[in-house]
Amino acid sequence: MLSDRGATPGASRIAVRGRSPRVVQVSFIPEAERRDPETLLAAWPTLVNVAASVARAGVQLTVVLPAVRDQIIERDGVRYEFVDDGRVVPRRSPQRGRVRRSGDVVDHVVALDADVVHLHGFVRPLLARRLRAALRDVPLLVQDHGSLVPAGARRLFWRLAFGDADAVAFAAREQATPFVDAGVLRRGTPVFELFEDSTSFGVGDREEARAATGLFGDPCVLWTGRLDANKDPLVMLDAFERAAPGLPDARLWCRYGDAPLLDDVERRIAASAILRERVTLLGRCTHAEMEAHYRAADLFVQPSHREGCSYSTIEALACGVAPVVGDIPSMRKIVGDAGALVPPGDATALAAAIVEVAMRDPAARRATARARFEDVLAYEHVGRALRSTYEAMMARA
Repeated sequence: MLSDRGATPGASRIAVRGRSPRVVQVSFIPEAERRDPETLLAAWPTLVNVAASVARAGVQLTVVLPAVRDQIIERDGVRYEFVDDGRVVPRRSPQRGRVRRSGDVVDHVVALDADVVHLHGFVRPLLARRLRAALRDVPLLVQDHGSLVPAGARRLFWRLAFGDADAVAFAAREQATPFVDAGVLRRGTPVFELFEDSTSFGVGDREEARAATGLFGDPCVLWTGRLDANKDPLVMLDAFERAAPGLPDARLWCRYGDAPLLDDVERRIAASAILRERVTLLGRCTHAEMEAHYRAADLFVQPSHREGCSYSTIEALACGVAPVVGDIPSMRKIVGDAGALVPPGDATALAAAIVEVAMRDPAARRATARARFEDVLAYEHVGRALRSTYEAMMARA
């Protein structure tokens, strides 16, 4: 059985020290495009907004990231320390010194003398193992960001790297079970339930949003995400086709990025008169443009088989859109009673849920979705939950 020790913090070391916790968040993943630190912060609103929410909750937060150069940026109460990871050729100058390697990120974190270190992602197991050893008595929290348990020899590396973590975090506690069953995490590892992100999206004028996006329908149904087997667009199309006779004015709009199943999706639509008339494939748009899409929609559909923490579902709720999504652990934690949960792969159940949610009073449906966001998912809740987690870990250290 998984442990939930620490879900309610006990007497904290903070009370003894009389100060707020000093926490270091760290990622070992270098940014592929090798952009400068200022550009990275502008491009990573998830990182910046969650960090700011933690600082507002009273945490002294430093975020350490590998980058093309050493640089410190202070913003919204957070100190960002970028560490040159040596993946670019250095300029020849006396001031340059030795070329850093990614392992130096570990040294940098240890030197900051944190109360808790928060590692983002089950990634880079060799560096993670080195970090755990170097921290000595400092507690280490490892937060999942949608990882799959590895197979073969990689599983052993993960066990050596993450088996000694002081605690782990998932959107839903059940998501840790495969890691424990595979031996990656030891039984009894404290598991905290933490959302990875929130959003600044919000409810707006539906008619303005529809005029801006061209979306319409009664209901107007929105799909976002990859067109892949996990998101299951073919089941979504089957379900919409089955629901359509009971919803004669319904329209389905699909915004997607990567699309390995695009040919299959296009063939499925072409084979159905209902789908040809009522489904529109929109392709990509910017993230900022998505707010108007959510505001224009009545329902959000995403029958995923697996999600670490569905940002798009959180964004839909923030805009007052009722989700009809896969009945999986993270979705249950996100949605609550503000939408509908259906077994993944079950087109019949999905069709029935689309019709049922569409028939709810529109104003009440919208208010319930937004209330779910404000009560559980807003940035203030993310920040407070992280502070409570850090305090709980300090109390046990």
